[in-house]
Amino acid sequence: MTDHADDGNDDRLTYAETGVDIEASEDATAALLEAFGSDLTTEYAGLLDIGDRYLALATDGVGTKLMVAEAISNFSTIGIDCIAMNVNDLVAAGVEPVAFVDYLAIDDPDEQLTNEIGEGLAVGLEESGMTLLGGETAVMPDVIDGFDLAGTCAGLAAKDEILEGEAQVGDVLVGFASNGIHSNGLTLAREAVTRVHEYTDQFPGDESRTIGEELLRPTRIYTDLLEPMREHDVRAAAHVTGGGWTNLLRMGDHEYVIDDPLPAQPIFEFVQEEGNVTDEEMHRTFNMGTGFVVSLPEDRAADLVDATDGQIIGRVEEGASVEIRGLSLA
Repeated sequence: MTDHADDGNDDRLTYAETGVDIEASEDATAALLEAFGSDLTTEYAGLLDIGDRYLALATDGVGTKLMVAEAISNFSTIGIDCIAMNVNDLVAAGVEPVAFVDYLAIDDPDEQLTNEIGEGLAVGLEESGMTLLGGETAVMPDVIDGFDLAGTCAGLAAKDEILEGEAQVGDVLVGFASNGIHSNGLTLAREAVTRVHEYTDQFPGDESRTIGEELLRPTRIYTDLLEPMREHDVRAAAHVTGGGWTNLLRMGDHEYVIDDPLPAQPIFEFVQEEGNVTDEEMHRTFNMGTGFVVSLPEDRAADLVDATDGQIIGRVEEGASVEIRGLSLA
């Protein structure tokens, strides 16, 4: 990535300045959990003991990626995003997703929008091996301007299948590529790319796609990693979503040294250049080419790579930070 440390600061974008303060959001979530005494058992999903197994639940939405879809009237992929953002959280806990329900809130019924969202949901369900049990479409013109899409995913796991959730010093880190920007940081990305461009402009270097279409690349679904993760003794996993690379700290208070990162797709350089965004802000906001990271014993890492499309990207050491591309994220 291109560092903008020496550039003028007047036009530099940050996620907080575009309206999303990650620290404030995390504080608000912590306050909510404290208020009703939640006893969440993993970093990514709530678990309910149902005897010989756990029932797991995760809920999430698509965020302001919806606004890109609305701007170019292309809603065909955001259903995939809705599935993926939920499913990948369950995978990070070691849970197999089995069923999904969606929630669409809209100001005015739109047949094209609902049909295309349904098409995307169907693709996501097939790819993740889940069943859609139902959903809700709420028409609320007094409450919502436009539409919002979210969902809840249920999963099942034997008690010995749940990941430990804690990396260990000496572990190796294996990373798995993203499909691009996924469904986080779009508030910053939208502000950056529309400073001088339209979503319908050609994406630089790709005559077949517009900027809007590039932003709408659907989030990769990582359910295919569940079996190899179990077979090769993965201890912990991180779904690289909101907060970017700081998500690795959810695997425990260690130093995560990324000395061979996967390449970032061209969309990230484009966002950074158009928004004059610093390297640190980019890595605290976006996945930067890697959507999923796992930690496992060194002697199992090569076998996991052979069984998947993963790559060894680093290691776990003593400390409490993420070290990547000359940055230290704590």
